[in-house]
Amino acid sequence: MTGSYCTVIIPTKNGMPGIQAVMTTVMDQRTLWKYDVLAIDSGSKDGTVEYLRALDGVRLVQIPPEEFGHGKTRNRAIAATEAPFVALLTQDALPADREWLFNLVSAVEQNTEIAGAFGRHLACENADPFTKRDLIAHFDGFQKLPRVVSQQLDPERYENDVGWRQTLHFFSDNNACLRRSVWERIPYPDADFAEDQLWAKSIIENGFSKAYAHEAAVYHSHSYGIWEKLQRSFDEARSFRVYFGYKLSAGVKSLVQSIFWLIQRDFQDLRSGSVKGVSAGVMIKQIFLNVALVFGHYLGTNHASVPKKTQFFLSRDKRLQALR
Repeated sequence: MTGSYCTVIIPTKNGMPGIQAVMTTVMDQRTLWKYDVLAIDSGSKDGTVEYLRALDGVRLVQIPPEEFGHGKTRNRAIAATEAPFVALLTQDALPADREWLFNLVSAVEQNTEIAGAFGRHLACENADPFTKRDLIAHFDGFQKLPRVVSQQLDPERYENDVGWRQTLHFFSDNNACLRRSVWERIPYPDADFAEDQLWAKSIIENGFSKAYAHEAAVYHSHSYGIWEKLQRSFDEARSFRVYFGYKLSAGVKSLVQSIFWLIQRDFQDLRSGSVKGVSAGVMIKQIFLNVALVFGHYLGTNHASVPKKTQFFLSRDKRLQALR
């Protein structure tokens, strides 16, 4: 929509009924400027398209399921807009308040060298205590760093410290804002996974900065089953190995040590009271989730030794895309 300062883009696929709360909140944001909303749907069959089409102020773009790609679909949506800033959500990320969009865009507005910003994720109400703990710890880590970071903060550390490099290129387009002028130079890569972190790595290495918008929060968390957790971990480790060269698992000995460390940490948090309200069933499931996480990372790191058919079976993302 011509004249908008920011466009909110939301990829959708069978998002009912949760998409309704997301859209209601997005359409009710308080800003000092005009914004519009574009949803790009890749073959919903549950009434999502009909719901979006009936909303005033929402533009709907439809693409065939087989044309979906995490990076290329977002590029296609951004290309269909004109606003100088583009906010990115997913259909299961619910803005926490009416200032979400203003705070997110403000993080990028600070100076022209900031290419994009990502906001905080809060655990959904039904999330288990361990998921809540992990999300708080993850985003509190960014809260302790400068709100705006770049490679120039410490070029030598960026070159030699893998952990610092991962911190600088962390990005989540479940809740993010891009500066259009930078996106026009550096669009999203067409990647199976981690398209947002690949983009952030590119902008960082091209001299731009990245901002963290702690106040721009969304409710977004997953309650994975044990098999889903293994699949997600496989995808993560495989992508990090392929796209970044990182090994999320150092080998069999490290696998065993990591499992015991995670279980020990969980029991320590229970004893200290930092994690509360955990039933025996939740604790047992958490133990198996730890095993799935570590084993998935091991398989993903060593995916080159896994037969292609087995890789497809292990990959949550590839199976979901195949179902499109």
